[in-house]
Amino acid sequence: MAILEVLVSVADDLLMPVPATVVALAGERLAADARFAVQYPAARSERLVRAVERARASGADGAGATVPLQLVCAAESPAVPALGDDEAYTLEISSAGVRLAAAAEWGILRGLATLTQLRSSGAIAPQRIIDQPRFPWRGLMLDVARHFMPLPALLRTLDAMAVFKLNVLHLHLSDDQGFRLPSRSYPRLPSADHYRADELRQLVNHAADRGIRVVPELDVPGHTACWLQAYPQWGSGAAQPSRRFGVHQECLDPTRPEVLQALEILFDELAELFPDAYVHVGGDEVHPAWWSADPAIGDYLRRHGLADSAALQAHFISRLAQLLDDRGKRALGWDEVLHAAVPATVTVQSWRGATARDRALAAGHDCVVSAPYYLDLFFPVDVHYAFDPEAPEAESLALEDQLLADARFAHVAEGMRWTHQWRRADPSPRAGRVPPGRLLGAEACLWSELVDARVLDVRLWSRMPALAERFWSPADGREQEDVYRRLMAVLTHLPEWAGVDVAGDSRRLLTAAGVTEPWWPLLAMLEPVKWYGRLLGERALAARLEGSEMPKARPYDADTPLDRVADALPPESFAARELAGLARAEARGDARARARLRALADDWRRLPPRGAGPAELEPAAARLSRLGDLVLGVLDGSLHADAARAELAAAARPMGEYLLAPVPVLAAWLEQRDGTAAADAEAPRGR
Repeated sequence: MAILEVLVSVADDLLMPVPATVVALAGERLAADARFAVQYPAARSERLVRAVERARASGADGAGATVPLQLVCAAESPAVPALGDDEAYTLEISSAGVRLAAAAEWGILRGLATLTQLRSSGAIAPQRIIDQPRFPWRGLMLDVARHFMPLPALLRTLDAMAVFKLNVLHLHLSDDQGFRLPSRSYPRLPSADHYRADELRQLVNHAADRGIRVVPELDVPGHTACWLQAYPQWGSGAAQPSRRFGVHQECLDPTRPEVLQALEILFDELAELFPDAYVHVGGDEVHPAWWSADPAIGDYLRRHGLADSAALQAHFISRLAQLLDDRGKRALGWDEVLHAAVPATVTVQSWRGATARDRALAAGHDCVVSAPYYLDLFFPVDVHYAFDPEAPEAESLALEDQLLADARFAHVAEGMRWTHQWRRADPSPRAGRVPPGRLLGAEACLWSELVDARVLDVRLWSRMPALAERFWSPADGREQEDVYRRLMAVLTHLPEWAGVDVAGDSRRLLTAAGVTEPWWPLLAMLEPVKWYGRLLGERALAARLEGSEMPKARPYDADTPLDRVADALPPESFAARELAGLARAEARGDARARARLRALADDWRRLPPRGAGPAELEPAAARLSRLGDLVLGVLDGSLHADAARAELAAAARPMGEYLLAPVPVLAAWLEQRDGTAAADAEAPRGR
């Protein structure tokens, strides 16, 4: 078979993440209905056999003529994956069959995921894919403490993670509102909803079968209100029952021997359930009030030569790191653990921007990047995708600054600017005195204050495939339209691949919220407010900007039902992106686009009358109907552009927890039309 010297950027419109290298080959396509006869010329394991059966069940096999599928695995792999495993593979496809080769089972699993995606689009062109991950740590953090996620939801999440070659599931298992682990030694710790030991073993085995590590997190010394309600002797104050979200003053007393003894026992119990080498110890958002007010803690600081609360936390984290090291484990913590007294063996997860990442690396800590990938902020795909995990700090900060000028975030721009206080310029501890740490990779985070098992798939998988590409594929980013096109394609097939149906689940949730079909034109253009707008609410958001958030009430707590329209909507209106393309074409004079835009505006004007649906949608419905009038007025020439802009400025304001996604699109459309008109006016005219 002759090789055509052609490198293509992507093997097929459906692939996500895109492979490192694809070489087109001469020959006929592999038939869409080909049936694979699996062969194992080298290593054959039960894990590989199960992987093949999953691939068959998810559409990677047909009922037509039989062709060979050679799985050439050089050696069997250990029972569970580990950081740095070889996941590279080579996949060669021709009309005569498929050859998938890898040094380890993990590579075969990744190649089968690619083959499954390719088969879903029909016949496959002959090609050779040579692929390997860019980063060894490609993760997803799920907060199962604020809202409990039952085991089936986690298993389904692992199935979808495997499709997109993610390899770390980080479980945030404890917080102020819940402790989700079992404990023989401290039976009052587990919340009413918690995982049984056999469920966690099933989870770990399910993950290992898919080449995914499970990293547990016990968040200490802060975020421990529920710990201290069960065992008040571990703190230095009275812990009150709390279902609210936000930073709590309750925290463990790190000076008490019984606290370290309890954590030592809990780490032993954790090690029985989670074989991974890493244990996340949290370390974030520790409120200093209790420590500062406790005379015994003040005496401890003086006796141990500790300057302040930050030094006390570093002292505590260092002791935890040693406890874990004694058990063959490695500590991982949020970037608040950065301190000169914390050993460089502690891996840092940066959630407060590129500055924290670079401070950690300069101090010799390995680092996992999460700051640009917080999925609970309702950001669109293009915003997350623009951030590269290892981009220079200045580039990442410039991207953050650009968001402040993005019309989609005007309603929360001041809040987003508040986070600039995290751009600390102080030198990194040990900088220049130790070798720099390694950037292990990146991890998207989905905190669950506004996520439960019902809305999990809609909130997570509407964007996570694109981030998985960022973590796996070469650094060169793809054009936005290409990313969105492939994202739409993979979401269409995700139900058959992993039982995840983003569009179907959203529609079912909306129906359950009392929304009927006549409202779909509105819902297609509606988005939840961005950043922490929903979680904080207006009062707490204003207080945060003033530096005095506590104790302002928030609109949500752990018992608030998540059954409203805002909970069922995807974080981003994909229909608004289609509208943007339509508007650009109309501004260029495309007659078909103008007709389609006119029809869409008519749909907006024909929304159901007041009182025909959920009351919370009525302001948005009235506003979208008015936008329909605006579009028609602009198209007919009866509405001046300046008047249209004024209306759009008013329409950009949030309506409670909702935004109309067409507003910035239409504002850009007016600018494009003005630009086209100006260009036409300046063009030389023939006689």
